[in-house]
Amino acid sequence: MTNKPSHTASIPLSKLPADRAHGFLFAPDAPLRREIAGALDLLELRKLRAAIELAPEGKQDWRLTAEWGATVVQACVATLDPITTRIDQTDTILFTAKMPQITESETEMPEDDTLEPLVPVLDVSAIVQEMVSLALPAYPRVAESRPQETVFSEPGITPMSDDDAKPFAGLAGLRDQLKKSSDT
Repeated sequence: MTNKPSHTASIPLSKLPADRAHGFLFAPDAPLRREIAGALDLLELRKLRAAIELAPEGKQDWRLTAEWGATVVQACVATLDPITTRIDQTDTILFTAKMPQITESETEMPEDDTLEPLVPVLDVSAIVQEMVSLALPAYPRVAESRPQETVFSEPGITPMSDDDAKPFAGLAGLRDQLKKSSDT
């Protein structure tokens, strides 16, 4: 497998010899990392590197295997503080000329979520961006952060507490008062 460094990689599949696997290295420069970070709503994309192998699969299909790693910085959902996460994983996609037909009545995801329709040119940048997107923590949170109590009220009005928002808590007190009055 030969690795050719690339910042943005468009790979025309028709120009690749289909008798062997082909290796590529995707290592975007700082401007492209900033672009990807913006598209993924990240504070920063510090590192991104993917070793990609394209191997022929049958007569028309291609299997893409990407061993990739990224260092991402996201905002904590509770405090908005930056959280740095390191992701390292391997993903595989089969680009196939014969995609299974999905009928209108089907609403579930297909069993094999690694299938993609065969396209004439692979946009490696878009493929790796999607892989990163799917691997990101959905709700990044600083370990020691806790939800804070927020009070909304107008001047002169007593703010509602958490206990006030529990309507059945007051019923327990009423029940106890009724029990005391019936015992006497």
